[in-house]
Amino acid sequence: MKLAWQRLEGRNAHEVGRQLLSALYLQETGCDLPEIATTPQGKPYFPGGGLHFSISHTDHHVFCCLSTQNVGLDAEEIGRPMDLRLAERWLSPEELSAFDNREDSLLRLFVLKESYAKLTGRGWGNYLKHTNFSPQAPQLQIIDGCYVAVLTNDQEEPCDAV
Repeated sequence: MKLAWQRLEGRNAHEVGRQLLSALYLQETGCDLPEIATTPQGKPYFPGGGLHFSISHTDHHVFCCLSTQNVGLDAEEIGRPMDLRLAERWLSPEELSAFDNREDSLLRLFVLKESYAKLTGRGWGNYLKHTNFSPQAPQLQIIDGCYVAVLTNDQEEPCDAV
């Protein structure tokens, strides 16, 4: 699994994300980026299978992950304000019981849940209240002032940044 990122510096996030994906794909396969399709729920994928990807952007960064496994990636800038009232709506009972009522902890959990929503392709449904993450989950990294979570169906593998 490979992870690449760039600062936007005024550039269009969609274009930078596609450039990152194209570069990772070329590095991995030696081929140009193939057609990208979307599932009925809106999850993008390569129709031929084999490789999977996920892209996330913040106000100042774009992150892209390419993997042989289904993958979900989310990133948010550290310090992004969070409305603590959303904890009741987003967190499972187990997460709520351990929640320390800090914006930073809610942001970390948000990034993990968003990456899981991208992994499953199901979006932000009520089922996310049935997931259990820790704000200190090993899948959560800090990269250039952002929390970045990369989840796969096999949670054992770390993501290699390039």
